[in-house]
Amino acid sequence: MKGKSNTAPHTGDHLDAEALYRAHAEFVARFLLRLGAHGQDVPDLVQEVFLVAHRRGGFTVGRAKPTTWLAEISFRVFSDRRKKSRRKLEDADSETVTVAPSHASSPSERAEKRQALERVQSALDALTPEKRTVFILYELEGESCDAIATGLGIPVGTVYSRLHSARRDFTRAHERLADETPSASPAPGAVAGARA
Repeated sequence: MKGKSNTAPHTGDHLDAEALYRAHAEFVARFLLRLGAHGQDVPDLVQEVFLVAHRRGGFTVGRAKPTTWLAEISFRVFSDRRKKSRRKLEDADSETVTVAPSHASSPSERAEKRQALERVQSALDALTPEKRTVFILYELEGESCDAIATGLGIPVGTVYSRLHSARRDFTRAHERLADETPSASPAPGAVAGARA
């Protein structure tokens, strides 16, 4: 006789940790990177998120969406890891964040795209973790304020307040970074060096 799991399998109104992992592991990894996790830490953090989801008995469909529920767990796991290691929030692993298929046709276009992605990540890094979580879920993942409030267990008014403040802070940081960025045309040697 096989051992019994303490979570229900995937049903119409319930997702166990395995079903959640299959459906949302990529979302959790992307969310952790945007929170500021280093690429090499993401697999361990993702595993920890889904272990917590398993311990909580999986996700039961209600007012929250699985992604906002997992975002709340991800935020807590990431925050706990930072506290335990007693280190400051570090810059996100820009190598991992900016690795994406590029349809740019020239090295200069790829360099411009990379700089733009790095500016976005740096502007995200300028936000407090609470503001960053709401901003990512709303602006980048397309979640509603009601779903975010339910998933994070906070009042919807707090979501609106954090979102408003995060948008303002993000815009300021992004504009400052754009002003500091030298012109996008790389020196001829830089392009040759990038190919090497």
